[in-house]
Amino acid sequence: MVRLNSLFCLGLLWPALLGAQQTPEINRILERLDKLEEQNHALTEQVRQLQTQLAAERGTADAAPNAPSPTVDERLAIQESRIEEQAQTKVEASEKFPIAITGMALFNTYLNSRQGGGSEYPTAAALASSPEAAGATLRQTIIGLTYRGPQTFLGGTIHGSIYMDFFTGGVSFNSTVRLRTGSINLDWKTRSIMVGIDKPIFNPREPASLAQVGLSPLTGAGNLWLWLPQARVEQDFAFNGSTGLRAVTGVVQTRETSPYNAASTPVSVTAARPAIEGRYEFYHKFDDDRRIEFATGFHASETHAGGFSIPSQVLSFDWLIKPDKRVDLSGVFFTGQNVANLGTGAINEGYAVYRNSALAVTGRGGWSQFTVHTTRRLDFHLFGGLQYYESVGLGSGNASRNLQYGANLFYHIAPNVIVGPEISQFRTLYLVNGLRLTNHYDLALAYLF
Repeated sequence: MVRLNSLFCLGLLWPALLGAQQTPEINRILERLDKLEEQNHALTEQVRQLQTQLAAERGTADAAPNAPSPTVDERLAIQESRIEEQAQTKVEASEKFPIAITGMALFNTYLNSRQGGGSEYPTAAALASSPEAAGATLRQTIIGLTYRGPQTFLGGTIHGSIYMDFFTGGVSFNSTVRLRTGSINLDWKTRSIMVGIDKPIFNPREPASLAQVGLSPLTGAGNLWLWLPQARVEQDFAFNGSTGLRAVTGVVQTRETSPYNAASTPVSVTAARPAIEGRYEFYHKFDDDRRIEFATGFHASETHAGGFSIPSQVLSFDWLIKPDKRVDLSGVFFTGQNVANLGTGAINEGYAVYRNSALAVTGRGGWSQFTVHTTRRLDFHLFGGLQYYESVGLGSGNASRNLQYGANLFYHIAPNVIVGPEISQFRTLYLVNGLRLTNHYDLALAYLF
């Protein structure tokens, strides 16, 4: 009966298979069905042998032929369960929780024009003169583990992830594994709790790039992205099926930096400080393809350096506008002071410490990205970002403005293989020394797994 059921399932699938192209996914499905057929045949033989043994033990040779057979619904349930099991690739943890391996093998080849500063992907045009540089790297490859556990207290579920790369250690052979982000999440119907390492709560959005992955895209040009330890609570207030408000509040551990100015004596800096952050998003879904999201956020902390408490305060506004399934516009704007503990890059002025005082540098910036999903395989991204610092308190040679803009393509040569060319330009303004320019060209090949 199991064999007939498999043939019945194949008969239902055959017209769809004939009408589809012989893609790798279809071939894998056919291979799995062949394996299922073989397993079902072996299972049928085992059942017949067991029935014969039971009949012999009971002294009723005709018991096996008269044994009740499973119903059609039971057979379908068994078959669906076996197909689902065969379709999954699982790594089982010691506690029997399913763990999935995910990530991206990423190869980049790049070319930087003059003023690139010698890095693979500059975050600003260098002040000092430097020649053109070209190379290739695989160290932006990402490896991740995602996991999902059973229900926990009050009907919630637990899940999370850990992502790593090989970006530390420079371009030589001593690159080591680095923790990027990780999380443990407890989810209920309208509420969730998360602990882990992630982007700042007030700035969850990210530009799309395969060229700059070791550091977030538009680092130092409007994207405050540092992955920081945090604990946060998220509450969803749904007004109806398509409109609502999503509120997130949490505690974040900052990563404090030294003052930008070279003090005459060493300045003692507390390496990490607690911060309070929040983000409150209004969303509306018009249909499956069109939606809007607008959010405002904040950050508040203090830097302890040289015996002073220097405030770090940020207000932000971010958005996602998707008027059509082929087009979307996203971005963020921020304004505040002493934001160096939230970002990195060549331009990252936070505060200055003097003999009898300290100064928090005021800064503002943001980025925006326009995306066109031209076809099922091709996405086009046009992006730009700006980070600006007020010149009050900055010294000669410090950067007061950094602008980056560019474009890239994501072309899927296979469902999980992407080719991504990118070109961008940096325009960095230094006090007294003036404007510096540099171009970056990158060609990426990514294999998603």
